[in-house]
Parts: sequence; structure tokens; C-alpha cells
Amino acid sequence: MTMAGVNRRKFLQTTAASAAGLTLGTASFRAARAATDLTVGVIYVGARDDFGWNQAHAVAVQALKGVPGVKVVEEENVPETDAVAKTMESMINLDGAALILPTSFGYYSPFMIEEAKSHPDVQFRHAAPLWTDKDPKNAGSYFAFLDQAHYIDGVAAGAASVSGKLGFVAAKPIGIVLRNINSFLLGARTVNPKATCQVIFTGEWSLPVREAEATNALVDAGCDLITCHVDGPKVVIQTAESRGVKTCGHNASQAPLAPKGFVTGAEYKWITIYKGFAELLGKGQPLPNITFGGYDKDMVQNTPYGAGATDKARMAADAAIKDLKAGKPIWTTAVKDNKGQVVLPNAPYDNYAPDLNSMTYLIEGVIGSAS
Repeated sequence: MTMAGVNRRKFLQTTAASAAGLTLGTASFRAARAATDLTVGVIYVGARDDFGWNQAHAVAVQALKGVPGVKVVEEENVPETDAVAKTMESMINLDGAALILPTSFGYYSPFMIEEAKSHPDVQFRHAAPLWTDKDPKNAGSYFAFLDQAHYIDGVAAGAASVSGKLGFVAAKPIGIVLRNINSFLLGARTVNPKATCQVIFTGEWSLPVREAEATNALVDAGCDLITCHVDGPKVVIQTAESRGVKTCGHNASQAPLAPKGFVTGAEYKWITIYKGFAELLGKGQPLPNITFGGYDKDMVQNTPYGAGATDKARMAADAAIKDLKAGKPIWTTAVKDNKGQVVLPNAPYDNYAPDLNSMTYLIEGVIGSAS
């Protein structure tokens, strides 16, 4: 928690200023634009340097600060409780924020929704696909399909692995995580059709001890390349590096953590979305309620190759990235789950096909259980 955050919360607890807050939203933005810059409030559930989810946003926010006419206020380590509501209130009332970006899943309901109702002239956008037309019109969701970058991870991993045995440390067996796991193996099998991926679920988004145990277990099982989907991949990457095993990253760049074995990583490119929001508000135009995309919309990227990437891995991954930017489908043939049931029969599927949003299974070749 930053000292600025403590001061803002204390202010709201000890004064009545929140009732007379200064607001600036889409409707009034054009008239006020000449007198004030656009202030954007960004809230993180953890530290901005966690080598994971929060850092991915913080890197983009740092770039956003360089946009003329944009001022950014930030607060980190804000729990998914009424603390985030107080932070949003302070950013609006004390800092004059016109756009609030609460970046953690648990901030959405009831906290962001209630704040949006209370401040109809302020825009709220949340980093998960949760908004529906029943929610306030000044609220919305933005999201990037990181499975496309995990597919590229898989392509590189399939080429960089000697054994073809890949490992995946994952938090929870929910749809978005399963999609990343499945896309990773799908990518690997374009290079090595016999590749497998063993998965261990830790049960929590951030559980460093369990993440280290899972990584060691996968290495002991013969996996020579490990990747993950947890909030902060630092422990997974460092543990694998200490065991002499290659890695692919998740969320943000973990390249500095694995100077010998890092191959590449799946990264969000939130700056594309953030700059788009700033440009629209700067023109006095409304924000879309739903914003999403992948490689073809410049919303995801892969970390520059590390020492663990072979020439074959680089060439294969570069070619796959070019295809994704052109909109080429990933899921081109019918797919079975790892229990032998056909789960995607009507291939090919567009990379944004609704069928891919409801995965409850692990595909053939993934060792593990989704239940």
C-alpha cells in the first residue's frame, strides 16, 4: 500500500468530501478538456513489480503516462474488499479521475458496479470479460485473449524441448486457464506431434510454496520445459531455472529471472487498450462497453526470445505469430479431450469463437484432470 493511498483513505474516513467530489466523465469531457488533463486512476491488487498480472498492467500504465494530456494516479496492494471502493472514491473526489481502471477480478462486483452507479459521469473499465447490458452504461470490460500468446509459447516450447515432455503449473481449472493450457499444447504439437503437457493445479492464484512444489514435481516427472498460469510466475520461473529446466512465461516478462533457460513468454499488451481509451475520451467520444482482442488487434505479444530458445523455436514461433496477426485460426481440426471424447467437432474455429470460451476440459495429450 502506498502512502498516498493511506492518506486518501484516511481523508475519506474523516471528512464528508466524498459527497461533493469532483467528477469528469464522457458527457462533460469535451467542455472541460481545455481546462484540465484526463486523469486515469489505476488500482492493483498486488505489487506493481510482481513479474506477473500487476506488472503487466503497470508496464502499460507507465507508457500511458507518456501520452500528452494524460495524468495517471495509481495505488497498489489494494485488497478485493471495500478498500477498493474507498480507493475509487478518493481517485474521483481528490484526483478528479475521469476513468477508473480496477485491474483485479474481485474488484468488479459489487465494488466497481456500485461506484459506477454512484458516479454516472465517470467511466469505469475492468480487466475481465464480466460486463453485461444489465450493468451501468458507464462501466465496461476489456480483455486480451492470452491463449493466442500461449499458443506461440507452445510452438516455441515444442521446438526447444528435447524430451517433448512439457509441464504447466496452473492456479485453478476454470475456463480461461484451461484454454491457455490447451492452446499451449496445441502449439507444441504443431512442431512435435508427440509432445505432452503435464498439469498441476495449485488451487490458488498466488501460493508460492505450492508453486515451487509443483514445479519441482514436474521436473522430477521428466518435464524439461515448464510454463504456468498463476498471478506471479516468479517462483515457477526461478525454481525451474535452478533445476536447469527451460521456461516460458506468463502475464509479463520474466526473462531476467531465467538468463539460461528462458524461451519466450505470453504477455498482455494493455497499452493498446489504454491508449485507445485515452484517445476516445480526448475526442469527447464514448468508450465501448466491451473491448477485446488478440494478436490481430495488437493486444497480446510474446516476450523477446531468451537463451533457451533454439533457432528452430524462433523460426517456428515467428511464423506462427505472422499467421495469428493475419487472423489464421488456431483450432483447425476436430479435437478430443484427454478422456477420448470429441469436444470441438466443427473445426475450423475462428480464434474468437464462443465455443472456445466455455472450455471445461483438457485436450488429448494433456496429463491431468480439470475436475
